[in-house]
Amino acid sequence: MQFIDQAIIKVRAGRGGDGIVAFRREKYVPAGGPSGGDGGNGGKVIFQADSNLQTLLDFKFKQLIVAEDGRRGGPNKCSGASGTDLVLKVPCGTEVKDAHSGIIFGDLKINGEKLIVAFGGIGGLGNAHYLSNRNRAPEKFTEGKDGEEWLLNLELKLLAEVGIIGLPNAGKSTLISVLSSAKPKIADYPFTTLIPNLGVVRKPSGDGTVFADIPGLIAGAAQGVGLGHEFLRHIERTKLLIHIVDASSLDPVRDIQVVEKELLAYQHGLIDRPRILVLNKKELLNQKALSKLNENFKREIGIDVLFISAAMNEGLELLLQKIWQKLET
Repeated sequence: MQFIDQAIIKVRAGRGGDGIVAFRREKYVPAGGPSGGDGGNGGKVIFQADSNLQTLLDFKFKQLIVAEDGRRGGPNKCSGASGTDLVLKVPCGTEVKDAHSGIIFGDLKINGEKLIVAFGGIGGLGNAHYLSNRNRAPEKFTEGKDGEEWLLNLELKLLAEVGIIGLPNAGKSTLISVLSSAKPKIADYPFTTLIPNLGVVRKPSGDGTVFADIPGLIAGAAQGVGLGHEFLRHIERTKLLIHIVDASSLDPVRDIQVVEKELLAYQHGLIDRPRILVLNKKELLNQKALSKLNENFKREIGIDVLFISAAMNEGLELLLQKIWQKLET
């Protein structure tokens, strides 16, 4: 399934049905008169969050989505049927904005939550409405109104409590595959992950926490370089970030600074998000090199780091303890 997290679509609510001109002329009805009915209202366009969906693929090739028009009125003061509302299913976490002004119409986070984005046109009035003492046989009616029309920008932002970030090939996909039942593509070359991967990790209480593996950031990602700028939006909703670094890198301190700079450039409060700094692939270094690396981090950054090996399943229990502690504070 292709992962699509942005789509621009035009939606148009249904047009209201026209009122009509009609008169009752029945043999045994001595007082006839105008009997034209009203037109029905146009159908609305409604978005509904659906937890079974993970992508906006359904909207990639739809340029115009139109709700049903209302029916015209009938004789004997019969109103026309209203147009059926058009309900469009979107993934939970979909933000709906006006494509021109950027105004947010709504943010669908909860399964089943609905958002009306376009109201249908009001049906016209039949001539029965214009009966008066002065005009006993009105031939006036009104046409139905057009429904609302909007050009919308749909943007999917994953609903994950914990985001795993870092440079390409730092071991993010390996970590989420070990902690959860997620099965991401893993290889020893950069940019293995081309879409965010989600995994559910169980707390000691039994509750599930959603982790998101965000494709690797590189320098300039916030300005559109590489893959990271496509997916930075998916960590906007996270409560905690796990910054994972390759311990065997030539300059791990610089690697950290590259990612931190991109968080600052992207804004949206990401630089202030609580983070846990993790050095992965400890199995590639001896104890002396690890101790020296820890001292460098204390001197350069002023914090202790957590050394793990996702591939060897080492240090993960301590990492999870720190994650649960951070989420509870």
